[in-house]
Amino acid sequence: MDRDGIAADLERARVRFHELLAAAGPDDWRSLTRETRWTNEQLLFHMVFGYMVVQRLLPLVRVMGRLPDRISATFARLLNAATTPFHHINYYGSCAAALVYNRHRMGAKLDRVIASLQRRLARETDDALSYGMHFPRRWDPFFSDYMTLEDVYRYPGRHFDFHARQLTFT
Repeated sequence: MDRDGIAADLERARVRFHELLAAAGPDDWRSLTRETRWTNEQLLFHMVFGYMVVQRLLPLVRVMGRLPDRISATFARLLNAATTPFHHINYYGSCAAALVYNRHRMGAKLDRVIASLQRRLARETDDALSYGMHFPRRWDPFFSDYMTLEDVYRYPGRHFDFHARQLTFT
C-alpha cells in the first residue's frame, strides 16, 4: 500500500486548490467553465465536494467490504439505475452549495476535509485498505466497477485534476 503517495497527493491537491483560488480574478468567478454548465466558482466547490464525498464513502466501503460481494453489486446496480436523478442532484447541489462554501470559505473547507482524510489514512491498516465494494460506474468516470478503500482514497485527486482542466482562468 502506498500510503505516503496517497498522503502526498492529498497535500498536492490542497496546495494547488489554494493556488487556483489566488489566481482567480474578480471577473473569473462567474465565468462559465469548459465542458460543464457550472461557473468557475461552482466547479471549484464541486472539486472540494469530491473530497467531501470520500469522507462519506470510507465508512460505506468498510461495511460493504465485510459483506458478501453480491450485496454491494446489487447496491451498485440500484444506484446505476438512478443515474439521471443523481446527475441532476450533483449539478444543482453544487450550484446551491457554492452559495455557502463560496470563494471565501471553500479553501478552509478543503483544508479541514483533507486534514480529516490524512488523519484517517494514517490510522488505516493494510487490511482495511484492501476492503472493497462495487460502485455505480455510471455516476462518475473515475469510479470502477470494484474499488478498494485504497482506490477510494485515490479517487478525489483524479476527480480534482480532471475538473481543474475545465476552469477557464488557468
